[in-house]
Amino acid sequence: MTARPPFAEDIAAVFAERGAAMVEVAMLQPAEPFLDMAGEDLRRRIYLTESETGETLCLRPEFTIPVCLDHIESRAGTPRRYAYLGEVFRQRREGGSEFFQAGIEDLGETDIATADARSLADAHALLERTLPGRTLSVTLGDQTIFEAVLAALGLPRGWRMRLARAFGAPDQLEAALADLADPPKNVALPAPVAAFVADGDHGGLTAHIAAGMEEADLSAALGRTPAEIARRLIEKAELRSVRLSAEAFAALKRFLAIHAPLGDAAAALEAFAGDAGISLGAALDGFAARADAIAAYNLAGNGVHYDAAFGRPLDYYTGLVFEISAAGGERPLAGGGRYDRLLTLLGAQNPIPGVGFSVWLDRIEALREAAP
Repeated sequence: MTARPPFAEDIAAVFAERGAAMVEVAMLQPAEPFLDMAGEDLRRRIYLTESETGETLCLRPEFTIPVCLDHIESRAGTPRRYAYLGEVFRQRREGGSEFFQAGIEDLGETDIATADARSLADAHALLERTLPGRTLSVTLGDQTIFEAVLAALGLPRGWRMRLARAFGAPDQLEAALADLADPPKNVALPAPVAAFVADGDHGGLTAHIAAGMEEADLSAALGRTPAEIARRLIEKAELRSVRLSAEAFAALKRFLAIHAPLGDAAAALEAFAGDAGISLGAALDGFAARADAIAAYNLAGNGVHYDAAFGRPLDYYTGLVFEISAAGGERPLAGGGRYDRLLTLLGAQNPIPGVGFSVWLDRIEALREAAP
């Protein structure tokens, strides 16, 4: 076990000041939600085990999903703010596979702009308390704006889904854009697979792949599930038949190049939309409302920037995404975002909006030790 950071009490004080109640969640968690919803990078890093009844479990690799699962099980009302501080476990992580995270999950607040701004301000306040005197910078992205641009440019649903999944993974996004500009040629598939793909038979292809994996003694928990493999094979076949117009592709590249101080970002997006001849509608309205709400916290100076190509590699994000770094630090200290579909996917009977953040305490500790 790693040692609890010496500044844990400072963090607990911030949580109390911000009105977030500390909670504990089990260290062992059901693995399925993470394998389905947490993103490919995190899925490869999970420590898996098995219960006495054969259920696949994992050491918690993060806190958002466990906190949301506990909220659903408790049938607690909303809005509700949960704070946590504890260990998480990820394989092949620079700096160690066992480390502490702290954060706040804000569930059920229907004023999206207010909740987003508060989450960013909470993370900023925590870092200011634990790293006094450090200059902090915020990078902000928006999954909703990105998806609105894709839809407005007329991309088919399959392409919108692929690009949305790649948002936050620069290499994947670059590869997807390269395929969009020059769709790859058809790849020869084994006859049974080719037939399922040609018919768009997702169920049949999933069963065929699952049988092959079972025969080869391959565990789906070690990588993509048969359903995911089948979906991607069918999706790739559909994507190969699509070529975006040169004008639309150029507009998409212009959008991804937008980088501006948050106070100027809504105007930059509006100007882009006008030049491209598209409307971003409610997505841009929501963006502008959030920017105004952040400004009320006095965070909207040069230290907060919007980057249209910035995302975070977790599949459950739906809107705001952000990271906070400190001058002299190579890696982000805090990261967070909005996840309005997550609780429904985890079993909530009614939609519950959510937004939250986590901070990496080992990175904070390293900067504190390096301070003169």
